[in-house]
Amino acid sequence: MRHADEQVVLVVDFGAQYAQLIARRVRELHVYSEVVPARDALAFVRSRRPAAVILSGGPASVYAPGAPGLAPEVLEANVPILGICYGAQLMAQQLGGVVEHGGSGEYGRTVIERTDERAHLLPPLRGEAPETVWMSHADAIVAPPEGARVVASSAGAPVAAFEDPARRRFGVQWHPEVSHTPGGMELLGRFLFDVVGLEPRWTSFSIIEQAIAEVRSTVGDGRAICALSGGVDSTVAAALTAEAIGDRLTCVFVDTGLLRSGEAEQVEHLFRSQFDIELIVVDAADRFFDALAGVTDPEAKRKIIGELFIRIFEETAASKTNATHLVQGTLYPDIVESGSDGSATIKSHHNVGGLPDDVAFTIVEPLRRLFKDEVRRIGVELGIPESFVWRQPFPGPGIAVRVLGEVTAERVETVRRADRIVQDELDEAGLSRSLWQAFAVLAPGLRSVGVSGDARTYDAPVIVRAVESEDAMTADWARLPWEVLDRISRRIVNEVPGVNRVVYDVTSKPPGTIEWE
Repeated sequence: MRHADEQVVLVVDFGAQYAQLIARRVRELHVYSEVVPARDALAFVRSRRPAAVILSGGPASVYAPGAPGLAPEVLEANVPILGICYGAQLMAQQLGGVVEHGGSGEYGRTVIERTDERAHLLPPLRGEAPETVWMSHADAIVAPPEGARVVASSAGAPVAAFEDPARRRFGVQWHPEVSHTPGGMELLGRFLFDVVGLEPRWTSFSIIEQAIAEVRSTVGDGRAICALSGGVDSTVAAALTAEAIGDRLTCVFVDTGLLRSGEAEQVEHLFRSQFDIELIVVDAADRFFDALAGVTDPEAKRKIIGELFIRIFEETAASKTNATHLVQGTLYPDIVESGSDGSATIKSHHNVGGLPDDVAFTIVEPLRRLFKDEVRRIGVELGIPESFVWRQPFPGPGIAVRVLGEVTAERVETVRRADRIVQDELDEAGLSRSLWQAFAVLAPGLRSVGVSGDARTYDAPVIVRAVESEDAMTADWARLPWEVLDRISRRIVNEVPGVNRVVYDVTSKPPGTIEWE
């Protein structure tokens, strides 16, 4: 999704926690970027002809057996390259430099010293305080590549930054993409604009314009149905598609029985009151519970739900719309996590890896290359109400992935009631808008002894999960006030039958995922 004359910046992923963050930072500078796996870097460079390449960090040592490498042809291509952390070490090693184990390494805020004031990328010095950056490395470059000059060093990194302007090869040991590095965005901007010569064309207006043109080209004179969930992704996808093909779009909202409390009624009311788009509501709760009976494997759940969604859309299209295209609110993180771009599969999203092979539609995904924050900005530009734009993300499989093990109507109702309490208490405390997601999970197979009144109980726990994130690729567990957690816990055990214990998940992503399944 980009203008024909707009060039892409490829972020080569060496297994870094922050590869997607690098891509987001580039986009925040209004330049289009994509993440590609290291093993396919050469193929992408040849096929996409990028304006620039950024090599990400990674957990490996460049000299270790089996460490991810880079095809020499990438470094020999006539394209500017910026290496970050592992990417800088790998480029240095492959271009004649030396990388060694750096003793204790450097982690967190680190002071650097400039060694060459001719540096192209380093922002101007501000004040007399020590210049700090964010490091995370055990190895270090001890000799720069042939023809490159050292422009910065630190106590643990003799070559903290190097530049070869003639060949447009640059490397920094620190992470300019993280907010803890002052001047990090300016460094990336200097690379993109001063070295590469790009212009900031990736804007909300250009994204909307391109998405509409793409949908028109894909759908042609046909008709489409949009899989509507009521969240920001599918709502923005519907609005863009309506702009592109008008009344040849029909939205289909499937009530799976796996939604949050009052959600089906809320989505239908809000959509009918805000949009002039045909809406069909399908009550399919019984079909989903029947299909999920006895199923405990998380991936199996997702694939069953994904296939049943498609079959219901096919039936609806055949009987009511004769649609040939299915519009989905698939986002870039969905693609990455489902392994659809050559990356490792973390979990199949029901609308990506969970789709069956025999789909009777042409799939249309106008948001496929966007992060959540970009989608929200587009939603605002399109005039979508804030109640839609700022809704918390909700998984397509719904509460099915918040019941560990077999999904039953009774267990879903337990989660639904506990989740309602979580939302109410966070709203009351004014915390909802500051969180990426907050929800309840039921672990029915894990029972513990409790006391209710004077009687013994042997019931299941509810896990409360609340995270802060920018794009769901990484997330940190939210430090909720103790008094809020106390109210949530007391209400759940008192008001939700079959629950006698509440625990709070304090795992970040990675190593965990946001959802439990």
